[in-house]
Amino acid sequence: MYYVIKRPLVTEKNSILAEKGVYVFEVEKTATKADIKKAVEKYFRVKVAGVNTVLCRGRAKRTRLGVSAAPKWKKALVRLNKGEKISLFEGA
Repeated sequence: MYYVIKRPLVTEKNSILAEKGVYVFEVEKTATKADIKKAVEKYFRVKVAGVNTVLCRGRAKRTRLGVSAAPKWKKALVRLNKGEKISLFEGA
C-alpha cells in the first residue's frame, strides 16, 4: 500500500476553510476519493462527510537552460461531519 496523504496544506485561505470543517491535503496523484476518505478517517480518527479533489498543474520554472515544468500534483479538500475537528490544524 502506498501513502495517500503527503502533507497538509496550511495557507491563509485553507485556515478559513478549516473553520468551516474543510481541510486541505496534498495527496498522491493516483489516489481515489475513497482512498483519501479511508486514510483521513484512519489517521485522524474522524468521520468524513465528503471529499473533493483537484489536479493542480505544475508552474513553469525559468532557468538559464530554458523553461522546465514542475510536476502536476493533486489536492484534496476533505469535509468533515459537524462537530469533528483535526487537531493538527488547530495547533493543539
